Formats: sequence, C-alpha cells, structure tokens
Amino acid sequence: MASANYKKPPQAPPLFTHTPDTLMTETETVLQRNKQLQDQIVKDVAVDKATFANVMVPFAQDDNQMSLQTHIIGFYSAVSTDSKLRDASVEAEKKMDDFAIDSVMREDIFQLVDAVYKKQKDDVKLDPESKRLLEKDHKSYIRNGLGIPAGSKRDRFKEIKKRLSELSITFQKNLNEESGGLWFSKEELDGAPTDLISGLKEGEKGSEHEGKVWLTFKYPDLFPVQKYCKVAETRHKVFIANENKCQENVKLFKEAIVLRDEAARLLGYPNHATFRIEDKMAKTPKTVDDFLGDLRKRLAPGGVQEIEVLKKLKKAETGDADKYFLWDHRFYDTLMLERDFQLDQEKIAEYFPLQSSIDGMLKIFEELFGLVFVKLEAEDRDAISETGKGKDVIWHPDVHLFSVWDDEAEGAGFVGYLYLDLHPRDGKYGHAANFNLQPGFINENGTRRYPATALVCNFSKPTPKKPSLLKHDEVVTLFHELGHGIHDLVSRTIYSRFHGTSTVRDFVEAPSQMLENWCWTPSQIRALSKHYSHVSPDFKAAWSEGASGKDQPTESMPDELIQSIVSTRHVNDALFNLRQLHFGIFDMTVHEPASHEEVEGLDASVMYNSLRHEISGLDGPEAEGEGDGWGSGQATFGHLIGGYDAGYYGYLSSQVYSTDMFYSVFKKNPMDGKEGRRYRYTVLEKGGSQDEMETLKQFLGREPSTEAFYQELGLS
Repeated sequence: MASANYKKPPQAPPLFTHTPDTLMTETETVLQRNKQLQDQIVKDVAVDKATFANVMVPFAQDDNQMSLQTHIIGFYSAVSTDSKLRDASVEAEKKMDDFAIDSVMREDIFQLVDAVYKKQKDDVKLDPESKRLLEKDHKSYIRNGLGIPAGSKRDRFKEIKKRLSELSITFQKNLNEESGGLWFSKEELDGAPTDLISGLKEGEKGSEHEGKVWLTFKYPDLFPVQKYCKVAETRHKVFIANENKCQENVKLFKEAIVLRDEAARLLGYPNHATFRIEDKMAKTPKTVDDFLGDLRKRLAPGGVQEIEVLKKLKKAETGDADKYFLWDHRFYDTLMLERDFQLDQEKIAEYFPLQSSIDGMLKIFEELFGLVFVKLEAEDRDAISETGKGKDVIWHPDVHLFSVWDDEAEGAGFVGYLYLDLHPRDGKYGHAANFNLQPGFINENGTRRYPATALVCNFSKPTPKKPSLLKHDEVVTLFHELGHGIHDLVSRTIYSRFHGTSTVRDFVEAPSQMLENWCWTPSQIRALSKHYSHVSPDFKAAWSEGASGKDQPTESMPDELIQSIVSTRHVNDALFNLRQLHFGIFDMTVHEPASHEEVEGLDASVMYNSLRHEISGLDGPEAEGEGDGWGSGQATFGHLIGGYDAGYYGYLSSQVYSTDMFYSVFKKNPMDGKEGRRYRYTVLEKGGSQDEMETLKQFLGREPSTEAFYQELGLS
C-alpha cells in the first residue's frame, strides 16, 4: 500500500473534455500563438544579433507548451468513441501538420537559425542538449526544403510535404475505423476457443445470417481463429479477407511512396531511403541492406528446415502437404508447440489474468527502477482533477490511471501519469502502442513539467465468469508496450522534443525489446502469473463449475508449464524473423528505387506478396496459380505510413542492441536493482537528448556488438 506521500501529485493530470468545436478552436489558438511568436522574433531580432537565447530558447519554450495540447488533440483520433470528435482530431492534425510545414520552410526564420548555428555551434557555454537542439533544428530546415533555391521546385516540395501529411493521417484513420469481418457458422469455426465464439455477434433470427456469428478482423478475433480453427478453408477466407481490408489505402500507399521519392530527389538525394537513414544510427541504406541481407542469408536454411518439419505435421493431420500456406502457419505452429512442447496456451492463459499480470509487471518495474505506481480510483481522480470531476481526466470509463513516483530510496519525487486503455471498441486504434500525451521538460522558471503517457491495447474484455486472459505472446506485447511507457515516464530532458521515446527510429525499440527478456525468465514468469480462480470468489466459483471436482490449481504457474514456455522461445524462430525481414526488405525496396520511373511503375501489392514468398518460403495463392496480386498487405501496414518508412529495419537492428544490453548486464540477474537503476539513468532518462550510440556505449562500457544477437538466434 502506497503511503499518503504518493497520493497528492504536484501537477494535475491533463483533461479530456474537448468537443469537436473546442478542439478546433484550441488548435487555431495554439497555432496562432506560435505564428505570432515567429513574426515577433523575426521583427525584433536582426540576423547579426541572433543568439541561442533570443531565437532558439523562445521557440523551444513555445514548442514545450504547444506539445501539452497538440499531442492530446491528435490522440482523440485513436481513442474517442465519438466519430465527430475523431474527425475533428484528424482535421486538427492536418491543420497542425500544414502549419508545421509552413513554419519550417520560412526563409526569414531559417536565416536567424542559420546565423545562430554558425555563431554558436561550437560554443562551450551551451550545454550538450542545447547544442543538439541547435544542430537538429538547423538541419531540419535544410531537410525540409530550404536547401532548395526559392521558386517552383521549393513550392513543389512544400506541396508534396502537405499531401504526404494528409495521406498519413487518412491512411491511419481508415485503419482505426475499419469495421469489416465475415459471417461463419459455428461448424466453420470448429476448434476456435469457445470463449471467443460465445462473445461474437450473432446473426438475427429470420435473416440470411441466422445461426452464424460475425468475426471481425480485430486481433482478439483474428488471431485465435488463425491459431486454433481446424477448418482450413475458414482460415484461408479469414487470411485473404484480412489482407484485403482497407482497399482505399492501396492508392494512398502508392501515392505516398511516389511522392516521397520525388521529394527526396528535389533535395538532392538519390531516393527516400538515403534521405531518411542519413540521420539515424545506420547512416546509409547500404549499412541497412547489408545487415538485412546477411541476416536473410543466415536465416534462410533454418526457415526451409522449419517448413519441412511443419509440412510433416500437416501431412499427419490432413494427408496432404504439397504446400504450406500462409494461413496454415499460425495453426500448425500452435499445434507443434502443443504436441511437441506440451505448450497448452489455454491453460497458460488461465495464469495470466490481465489485471494481475499488469500488477505483476508494475511490481517488476518498481523493483528494477525504483518506482511506485499508485492506481487512482474515481474519488482520487475527483480530488486531483482541475475541474473536480474525475471523469474529465480519462477519455473512456474503461481507462485506468496511475500516478507514478520515485520510491523512498530514489527521493519519493513525482514522475508522471500512466494511462492504460486495454480493450477494443469501435473506432479505436487497432493494435498495441504507447502514446505520449504530454512530454516532460524544464519550465521557463526552472521547475520540471512531468509527463503523461498512455498504453492503448486491444485485449479481450472480461466476462462475469472469466477475467480477460492473456496468451503468453500477449503478455510479451503488453510488457513491451509498458517498456515504452516507462521510457516515456522516467525520461528527464530539458526540451520536449527529446523527451522519452523521441529517439532515432533504429534505436527506439531497443529499450522495450530488452525488457521482453523478463517474460522468458522462469522467476519472472512465476512472479507475473496468478491463476484466475485465485483472483476473486466469483471467478473461483465459475472455475469450479467447469472443473468437475478437480483440485483448485496452484496460485502461481507450476514449473512444468513455465518450462514449456521457456523451451519454446526459439521454436520456428527462423520463420518469425524471416517475416520481420519481409517487412524490412519490402520497406527498403519501395523506398530505394533506381529511378523515379521505377517507383511510378511499381505494383506495391505484387511486390509485397512476391517478396514475402521469396523471403519466408510460405505459399500464398500465387502457389495455386493466382499470381502475386491477390492481396494488399501494405494497405494495412500502418508503420510504413506512420513514421517507420525506410525505418522498419529498426525492429531488427534494435534487437541487436537490446540483446547485447541484456546479455552483458542483466542475463545473470534480471532483477538486479542496482543495474536496473543504472539502466534507468544512463539509457532511459536520456531520451533523445544525446547521440544514441553514445548512450549505448556509456551503458555497455564499449562499442555495441552483434555477437549476442546471433548467439540468441543460434546463428553465431
């Protein structure tokens, strides 16, 4: 139980009281205030008098204040149940992006920033983070078109930037609001979990769908059917339909890759990948291509072997294994884990009720990083809300809110707010992600502004007889996203633009990927587990109903189940990583064309499917003579529109860094609090405020190495 010291945060949480009208008004006010500041500085500061103090500091402070509003303005599009508010959020994002493009292409402001840069880039009086701000801002103006001579080319570049912003926002909105699905009879869903089927919408009596259920493409529906449904034709239908959802995004994706290429060439780069990777850790597309190519070469033989073993399993089940299809893989992979490794996913899930799993995860972070998480119930939220109404500090009744503190040993100071939005609903972001709501930074008066961060996930909702139960892979996903949330909370930077996960894309996943290792450590699996019959008397009674007189399971997961999880970590690992390689190589291929004409003539759907077949070795409809244009997976690939363009390789390259950190520091004792705190202060606290390679070297005490990564994959 947290002491009273932890009940009264020094800063109120943000409010979520916007209407469509107030959202648009606030957006206009924020942008107008920033425009006035820009005009005032241009008016008041002569180029020869420009300094970091009179140009960069006012802009940085205004950026800090803007971020407290703009992140939330854009957040509604991912979580609001009000379609009009989501639409207003999307419209506001477009306005903000257009304004940002206009701002970063102002020649008069660039002249001031350029003067400061030339005068103070080597100024020993500037702290390192301020130097980084100056360098990044200066380069940003050039990368946003001010290196192009004024005139028609620069105008065209600006036009492209605005259209790309619009494409990105519309693409993600289409994904969030996708509401498709298929009707199936219960026989067609044979083998799928009964809990899933009982929770699906039923066809109305007298309609053509009477006796059937509606299966959506949301993850809690989609994955269990792909893993457990014994009817191959059902898995086939679901897989193909899911790959063809959001057809309106096909044209948007193609337009985006063509415009990105044109913009890069206007800036003098040979392609978009060269432009994007220049300021990441990898620096050049060749470094990325070599890394992906080497990994592909190492993984390919393992992929072939894994498919052969899975084909034998399929043949034993069906008598036919000429082909091993994309819609076969999750099913036979799951079957292999159950048969050969005694991995009973349903039984394992009984030990991972969502709420107790979250409690266990937070306890790990408390011990490791010296934190305290205090859940704020309705009356607590009333007490700290600026309006006196606790409902105003959450956006949906399902949302959980925590105040986060340093523990007594770390000084008992306030850290920030953590929100958990865990269940699917119409119009909500469909995957699992961490969203910064308000970054931390240093206020003008020298005090600290504390962050607020949100985990948005889509785990099945509890029922009266069962809590929401997580499969082990969902436990890993939740821990990963919580890792991003912790990164966001404990970061301490001067400027909001470097806060938390605001690092280069090929490093940002490393901290969370490293923490995934805790989900494969026996002692931590045990600590996270709690059989749902021990959660409440009602759940115990519900469990007893179907248990036919069996003894109640132990509260913590038994050793044999834990061992079954740990032993499967690298089963079919080559195929999993080849899937990641497919995404990464597709991303690089569409953003690294030899000429602009090549990208204009590219059929992205054909490229996506043909590369997947070549890299993974899994058969799609092309193996049955349908050609490569059968699906449009790229239209559902939000990462490549939402900031991971020419950057998806970062998931694999970050894995190199994360494995190196875990093996070197935490493998012997994952709960070493001393090292946990060193990791917190050396890596997580820095955010993007210094060069990420320098952060890694400071933590490791040496240059990073690929040795642990290849060793973990069995490829060293």
